[in-house]
Parts: sequence; C-alpha cells; structure tokens
Amino acid sequence: MAPKPALKLLKKQADWLKQYRPGLSITEQGIVASVGDGIAWITGLPSVAMEAVLAFEDGSQAMVFDLTEELVGAVLLHETEQLTAGTAVYLCPQALSVPVGDDLLGRIIDPLGTPLDGQETPKPAAWLPLERRSPPIMARDFVHKPLYTGIKTIDTLIPMGKGQRQLLVGDEGLGRSAIAIDTVINQKDKDVYCIYVLIGQKRSTVINTIKTLRDNNALDYTTVVVAEATALPGLRHLAPFAGCAIAEYWMQQGKDTLVIYDDLTTHAKTYRELSLLLRRPSGREAYPGDIFSVHARLLERTTCLNAAHCGGSMTALPIVETQQGEISAYIPTNLISITDGQLYLERTLFTAGFRPAIDIARSVSRIGGKAQHPHIKNEASRMKLDYLQFIELEIFTRFGANLEASMTAIIQRGRILREILKQERLTPLPIEFQMGWMVAFNDGLFNKIETEEISTRLTLLEKQISTSALSLNSSREEWTKALTGWMDG
Repeated sequence: MAPKPALKLLKKQADWLKQYRPGLSITEQGIVASVGDGIAWITGLPSVAMEAVLAFEDGSQAMVFDLTEELVGAVLLHETEQLTAGTAVYLCPQALSVPVGDDLLGRIIDPLGTPLDGQETPKPAAWLPLERRSPPIMARDFVHKPLYTGIKTIDTLIPMGKGQRQLLVGDEGLGRSAIAIDTVINQKDKDVYCIYVLIGQKRSTVINTIKTLRDNNALDYTTVVVAEATALPGLRHLAPFAGCAIAEYWMQQGKDTLVIYDDLTTHAKTYRELSLLLRRPSGREAYPGDIFSVHARLLERTTCLNAAHCGGSMTALPIVETQQGEISAYIPTNLISITDGQLYLERTLFTAGFRPAIDIARSVSRIGGKAQHPHIKNEASRMKLDYLQFIELEIFTRFGANLEASMTAIIQRGRILREILKQERLTPLPIEFQMGWMVAFNDGLFNKIETEEISTRLTLLEKQISTSALSLNSSREEWTKALTGWMDG
C-alpha cells in the first residue's frame, strides 16, 4: 500500500490528465542577428514590446530597448561567452523586477538582486518591477518631517525634509559622496532605511564606500546596489531604478527611506552610450532627446505619502558632476529643474579649507524649511541672510578699504560663523548640538572668542549638551541658561 503523500500526488496527476486536452502550442522565437558592446540585434519576435525581457538559448538575458521595422534592439543584462549570432531568443512573460524586503538590509546586490557579497541569495518579501508609475497626487502629502544629515550647514541653513529631492552638484573631488555617506551614517537609530546606489564607479570606490558604511555601523540599515564601471551598460542603466523600487516597497509599508544615486551624470552617459549604439537620433551634447524624461520618471517616484496610504516617505539625494563649476551644463540644469533644491559645492571654498565646501549663496532648499523644527527655524531665520551679506562685504577688505564700525562687526560675525560651520567628514552631529551653537551664536557668546579657539569651544559645547536634558522642545530660556553655564565654565 502506497503512503498517503504518494496517493495524494497520484490523485492530483490523475485529475490533471482528465482535464488535459491536446492542442496547438505556439511560442515565438527570434534569432540574434548581431551582438557587441552590450547590445544585441534580433530578428523575429513580432509581438515583442518595449522593456520586455528576453531569454537567450545560451542563458543570456536582455531587455528590449529599441524597435525598428525589421530588428529588435536589446541591451544585455547577462552575457555568456557562448552568445553569438544565430542564437535563439525567446520572449519572457514576466516584467523585469527586483527582490524587495527586510532581508536586503545589510546586503550588497546588483540591479537584478543577485548578491555580490558572497552570502546566500536574500529571501525577498516580494518582487517589484523596476519601472513603475509615480504615486498619484491624491496619495501624496506635504513634506512635513525633517531629515537630519548631521552636517551643520545643511541642517540649519539649507534644511531637508523627508520626501524631498535634494541635488548634490559640484566638480569631482569636492566631497559630494562624502556628504551623502555622512547623511546615511546619521540615520542610525532614526528608523530610516537607506539605499546607496553606485552607478559606474571604480571597484576601489565601491569597496571604500562599503567599508566606510560598515566601519560606522551604517550597513545594518542600508542596502547597497552596485553596477560598477566594468558591468554591462544595461545594468548600469537599471541601477537607479532598482534602488528606487527597493525603497518604494518600504515606503509603501509606512517606513521612511533615503536613496543615494551616485551618480546620475554617469547614468546619463550610460544612457547616451546605449542610445548611440542603438542608432537613435542625438540632441544636445549627443544625449538623446528623452534623457530628461528618464531622470524625471525616476525622481518623481520620490515623495511623502499621506496617512491614508501608510504615510511612508522616500527622500532622494541624486549626485551630479559639473566640469570646472559649469552649473549651467545640460544634465545639471535638467536635474535642477526636476529636484526640490540643490547643494552646490565650490572649488574655491574647498581649496581655502572650508569643508564641506557648500556655497550657501548658490544652494537652496525650496521645501525643506516647511519641515524644519520651529525653534531651529527661528534661530536660523536671519543667519543665512547675514552670512550672504558678510560674503559681499568681505570683498572690500581685500582692497584695504576703511569700513564703518557696523560693517566691521558684520564681517567679524561672518568670519566666526564660517569657522563654526567647518566640519570634518564622518562626524555627523546631533540636532540638539545644532540648536545649541545657534543659540550661542545669536546671543553673541562667540564674539569674544578667538577664531583659533572656536573648534575647541564647540567640542566642549557638544559634550555639555550630550549630558544635559535639553531637547529641541526646551524653551529658549533653558537653552540660554545652560549655555551661560558653559561659558562660565
């Protein structure tokens, strides 16, 4: 007598055989006409559509990227050595998707979800398509919660909110990625899930970024999506969309997420490379005409959802590179028009030792101020205007001009503020400390301190605030009293 499991299996097979009806099964098959540079041209497949997934007989995989009257142009996502002209191609029924879920935290994956850290394949909670429509207007909410970076200049003068798209723009080597990494590190114990997308970076840069995150215990709440410089162009193109899809899952679960796109200049160049190989007509700077819509449909998925849609948020920090500070170039201006503000890093400030080298005059946060805590907002209300006034007046001191006493006071106050805003990388600071130094500055407690002593005094101030019971909701009188004790000490 057969065991019960075997009997159940036999019964299922018998039921299936009763329902089976012989019929004609039709499967489309294409043939590779040519392959090279990450592009495959295919004949056949009459019902294929854009962004459809193709499976090759040798095990390769591709995505449809261009359609002509006679040929199908596809970008390769996985390529074997056996792939050559004449290989059979089949159309896959499912859309291109990426695994999502909490099992991806602390993992390094490629844009298709394949692990790159030597560990076992993550167990996804679901699979989401890489390309999705952005949330509708009725599902969105106003940006109303602050996202703290731990950087003094940003948290006080150019604040960011959860659900905002803030562009990091500047020349290579000025610390754009350092700001992004510091922001990720500062999200520790703040219940913010981070996704760091590395697009077309050198392997040494990828390793250093992952090591920095791991050394600062930031990898525990971070997923790193990597499509390094040696990866196929198709994977480099899909990398930011994969990171966005992973963040979208957590956002729809009511979580706050932060996505770093490092960087979209390389992504734009990859898209231009693919478009030129597929013989698409080129436009300004040889970029295809739809490069704007590619980045727009990516960044428009960044938002803050309302309570009726779980109330999650996705904050985006896209990074873009300029050449010799030319902020009016094609890709930077495109991204500036899409995002909610930008942090502009300036080489002159960097070489002068002012780091992070954020040019406050050309940096803006259009909606972050609405999410700023009212006490922080009140203390910083005049600070940025006074600093911009100081920058204009400081020019006259280079010519030895005699200035009025009021102007001299503005210049001295601006120099103190500039010294306060200096900050080493990998040292994100709590927002309570930001409140403390602003109250001290506005009360004139730094006026009699020598510039060389400001750094030491700030360290002492940070220690005192960390051991006190002060918070952002404390009254200004409580802050003033505590800071007076600090000065007396």
